[in-house]
Amino acid sequence: MTKYNVLVLTDHRGHSDQNSIYSLINEMKIHKQCNYIDIASRGLEINEGFFSNMEADKLFGVRIGTDFQYTDGGTYYNKGLKQLYLAEYDVIFMRLPRPVSDEWLMWLDINKGNAVIVNNPKGIIKTSSKEYLLSIPEVCPTIKKINSVEDAIDFSIMHPIVLKPLREYGGKGVVKIDGNKIFEGDEAFDRDSYLKRIEEAITIDGYIGMKYLKNVSQGDKRILVVGGEIMAASLRLPREGSWLCNVSQGGQTVPTDITSEERYIIETISPKLVQEGILIYGADTLVDDDGKRVLSEINTLSIGGFPQAQAQSGKPIINQTIDKIFEYANDNK
Repeated sequence: MTKYNVLVLTDHRGHSDQNSIYSLINEMKIHKQCNYIDIASRGLEINEGFFSNMEADKLFGVRIGTDFQYTDGGTYYNKGLKQLYLAEYDVIFMRLPRPVSDEWLMWLDINKGNAVIVNNPKGIIKTSSKEYLLSIPEVCPTIKKINSVEDAIDFSIMHPIVLKPLREYGGKGVVKIDGNKIFEGDEAFDRDSYLKRIEEAITIDGYIGMKYLKNVSQGDKRILVVGGEIMAASLRLPREGSWLCNVSQGGQTVPTDITSEERYIIETISPKLVQEGILIYGADTLVDDDGKRVLSEINTLSIGGFPQAQAQSGKPIINQTIDKIFEYANDNK
């Protein structure tokens, strides 16, 4: 049986004791195919050369022991620091939140040596842009690439729309156009004046326009998928009177079930994502105007919620996920 040396890349600065990395890594280190695990944090100044300047010889981390756990201030990540070399690892497991540049992801892919990276950097670049949804319109709301202010206005004349920056995350930059008004959160602005302010971002960075769905109050569902298998789901409900479901925007999360439409969505997109080297992803769905769930977003970079999903479902989700990571390594080494 092959045993693997594992490198975990993370950023401890945004962690809490609820972060998935602690339960995932503690399960991984006792797996029969794990030789050892080293972990390095973007949050350490000593690692700036690696994470910011793309210097492969400027990576420092620690060996995971039996005492790996969340600590205030990330003291674990400083304890026994040593220089790490990418060539020593068979598996690289990324738990990095945005911002992560495409340039850095490509650099990591080039310099990874013989390691298998979960998820594949090229696959992340391709699938984490909201533009990827244009390739699977059959499971999405009415959708259009917005390249200009005129595109946004023309699309919104047909029906109210939501505008999303292609590479923002966590609901940042998302606005709704309804008639002559634009809503940023729950604050209304004149449509033309607002679009003029963001015209440069629209033309240079690009936006996606989606038909605004009147049933948004029924919640944004996050479906956790590993190796094409649905692990669990949670429903994010907007606060009263709001159209935004993000927890950061005041929404709340509750357990939920999977609908037949959502199973069809996952069956449709999983084979495409597997081809791009995506093992773990989160799929977000909304209720359309016909009362059916449709795909609104895919997250393939750093997907959380594993311990919460395990607690809510009663299934051994973390153990199953680690099994699938090593199966993925077996298939791709």
